[in-house]
Amino acid sequence: MASIPLPPGAEGLASLAELPEEGWQDRWDRIIVDPAIKDRLLNFGTFYFGPRARYSPVGLPIHGLVVLEGPPGTGKTTLAGGLADRLARSLETPGLLFLVVDPHGLPSQLLGESQRAVARLFERTLPDVAARGRPVVVLLDEVEALAVNRGGASLETNPVDVHRATDAVLAGLDHVSATCRNVLFVATTNYVRGVDPAFLSRADLVERVALPGVEAVEAILGDTLREIQPAFHADPSALRPLAHGCVAQGLDARGLRKLIVRAVIQRRELSADPALLTLPDLERALEDLYAQE
Repeated sequence: MASIPLPPGAEGLASLAELPEEGWQDRWDRIIVDPAIKDRLLNFGTFYFGPRARYSPVGLPIHGLVVLEGPPGTGKTTLAGGLADRLARSLETPGLLFLVVDPHGLPSQLLGESQRAVARLFERTLPDVAARGRPVVVLLDEVEALAVNRGGASLETNPVDVHRATDAVLAGLDHVSATCRNVLFVATTNYVRGVDPAFLSRADLVERVALPGVEAVEAILGDTLREIQPAFHADPSALRPLAHGCVAQGLDARGLRKLIVRAVIQRRELSADPALLTLPDLERALEDLYAQE
């Protein structure tokens, strides 16, 4: 199994995995985004864990922070895990560690405790993991809950503590960047305006993962259909009218794959044997979504 026990006192961590791991390739190969985004992500990771160590952090300031921003359901979180697995397969140092931070496990209603919890994560927990000497990728999912935009902090939610917690994130990021040069952060956000500008300014790479266009929709539908019908090899253009409808509906990548689930459960015989699914079944499922608007 990829999952390994969290270290004692690992406050703020949701999970820890050792990569590469069987099955994780899908998290990279089957997330359909602009290929140029994948190229830049993989190239940056290769550079970060390789040649970057030769350069001065003043002459070439690298924080080891990648930000994936865009609407929900576009595959940002899955892509982050896929990137870690792909890097684990390509790096010379074996046994990359992939940590997932729980952003909702750090804030506290107690004055000052959010700041202290964040500080412990960046100053103690992450350096302890990094000290193992392996490449480390840390996922900061929904980072807008962690590095809150201080300029937009509500006066109703104890803005002093919000400011201090965000300050602690920035200081912690700088600390890890300076002392743990084998740690790469990948942050995701559905609401980039909610992320503090000082956090974004530290990012070495910011990529927008947008809603899929027609060609991407065709690829996602085709990939999902092959999951339940391995012999499916229709001309992608056969899916084009349906793809245009999905784009008009504003479906994200997750919604597209769930559209096929919706089509499968529309008929009893399909729920018993999804391999019987046809294109008209998908069209009816999309029409049903339209009808609910």
